[in-house]
Amino acid sequence: MNSRREILLREMGLGPLWTLRRPAVKETQIESVRVGPVETQSAPLPGPSSELGAGFDRPGPSGVEAGLPGSVPSPVAALDWAALKTAVAECRACGLCQARKQAVLGVGDVNADWLFVGEGPGAEEDERGEPFVGQAGRLLDAMLAAIGLKRGNDVYIGNAVKCRPPGNRTPEVGEMAACRPYLQRQIALIRPKLIVALGRPAAQTLLQADVKIGAARGQLHAYQDIPVIVTYHPAYLLRNLADKAKAWEDLVFMKRTMARLKAASGA
Repeated sequence: MNSRREILLREMGLGPLWTLRRPAVKETQIESVRVGPVETQSAPLPGPSSELGAGFDRPGPSGVEAGLPGSVPSPVAALDWAALKTAVAECRACGLCQARKQAVLGVGDVNADWLFVGEGPGAEEDERGEPFVGQAGRLLDAMLAAIGLKRGNDVYIGNAVKCRPPGNRTPEVGEMAACRPYLQRQIALIRPKLIVALGRPAAQTLLQADVKIGAARGQLHAYQDIPVIVTYHPAYLLRNLADKAKAWEDLVFMKRTMARLKAASGA
């Protein structure tokens, strides 16, 4: 283990927990991923096949806008990045607009293979107009670096809601519903290979289900035909240090899954 990785792991509070409790898998030997349903109050969305093959080829924009359940309603579905940024900045679809300093669309590579979706902006994000720039953001950056990723380099980071909920409370269902078309349009424009839901609100808005993080971890879910992995929000990990080891297992699962997706698509 090199010293840089040791430093990153210490920032995550993991230290010697780098070694997984199950046998390590070589990067070139990606094991078959488990697929299971999300716990829901209604019928769960169908999950992807456990064999990541042609069904997980990178979808074109039409795949998100073809009238499938939960597809982006017009006119948001037709917006390019510049128009989408303007629409989000001017949005008054819910009460969150009343106290915001600015809407926070997202940041990163708009052609990224990796899309990370959090909950919503906090106080520092509201000030600076960029997601994950506070203490939770620094932990997220360390988590990304631990699996060879970097903010803005093949990575895009967004949120379920674009405006800060008062007091950093959890976004309400109606607020997430009002913002969902913008997130859907971001996904359609980015066309990621893999989406990572950071925390329960992000998972619920993506999967349209009553997600329990503990039950949803370690499985592949799907936003339409894009694989989704659910893990803990970095802010939660700062308050619950014991779960950082589980978050590391999720990071390893993400890396294995992406390797398998790229192998299946010939990338």
